[in-house]
Amino acid sequence: MLDHEALSMIKMTAPGTLLREGLDSIIRAGNGALIVVTDPEKLTCLIDGGFRIDCEFKPAYLYELSKMDGAIVLNKDASRIVMANTMLIPDPLIQTSETGTRHRAAERTARQTGELVICISERRSTISLYKGELKVVLRSPSEIMTYASNALQTLDKNRKVLMQELDKLTNLEFSDMCRYTDVINVIICCEIAMRIADEIRTCICELGVEGRLISIQLEELLTNIEDEELLILEDYMAECCGLQPVEMIEKLHRLSEDDLARHEVIFCLLGYDPAEVPMDSLVSPRGFRALSKIARLPKNVQGNIICAFSNLKGIIAATVDQLDLVDGIGGQRARSINQGIKRFKERLCLDPDPE
Repeated sequence: MLDHEALSMIKMTAPGTLLREGLDSIIRAGNGALIVVTDPEKLTCLIDGGFRIDCEFKPAYLYELSKMDGAIVLNKDASRIVMANTMLIPDPLIQTSETGTRHRAAERTARQTGELVICISERRSTISLYKGELKVVLRSPSEIMTYASNALQTLDKNRKVLMQELDKLTNLEFSDMCRYTDVINVIICCEIAMRIADEIRTCICELGVEGRLISIQLEELLTNIEDEELLILEDYMAECCGLQPVEMIEKLHRLSEDDLARHEVIFCLLGYDPAEVPMDSLVSPRGFRALSKIARLPKNVQGNIICAFSNLKGIIAATVDQLDLVDGIGGQRARSINQGIKRFKERLCLDPDPE
């Protein structure tokens, strides 16, 4: 996924913005352009000639000014056209990987100033964005839409697999037959789903106003996935790891593709030592995920229940009277929790009797 800086560049030039409308007009006319988006004071030592305009930005103005040689300078938020027909003279000693004169000037200016420089290739009809060391070549909306549609189909298939894995994990938990490897398989499925989602979000950012339908489909497919992953981490992270579930998810997001596929890497990340705890050993969850399925049960009460009964196995075996003794639980709520656990087990086609 692109970093925050690259995404902010793409958002500024996404379809639906006035700037993108102007850029598309230039491309349709078969012209090229060099546009710097910055505070004009930062370019004082890099520009030569040209004339000052200082007028409100309009796509038609940008198109007409692009017919002249030289660069166009916009203010920081691209709301005003500051200068046109000016020559950029960046430091020639700055390294550049580009070959064309316009693109070399764009990359060097971006590296020297750290500001956004937009370069339109007259021959290839492409828009390249430069900022500092970053370079992004904008894709056409049709190309992005095709990629996003394929990614949504992949995410849909992944979600179905993930739901099956979650049901399997739940069955194993209530049967007291869950192993660490089963938990890691679900975490991997969740992470794959979130990585596909990140790629789709990049497409949505590139599509601008044209990405609304893709965004709606994405949110529908992601329903409950991150919540389930957080609850699983809350259930199975080692107490000694010293991280919150949200922090653990951030660490999982930063894993490489190769590390994500290695069970032992995730096992160690969760705070376990394979030399002391075999990955195929049985484990009972704390019970946060199971208790979250019971309606109107506050998080602090869930914590009290888990402190009282240690794990899901203890919660399943608890009677109404035992639940009633837990801080924050009265008789009615104790019966509700007991019935909720039983209904959950019945839905899984398991014997509701702990024995």
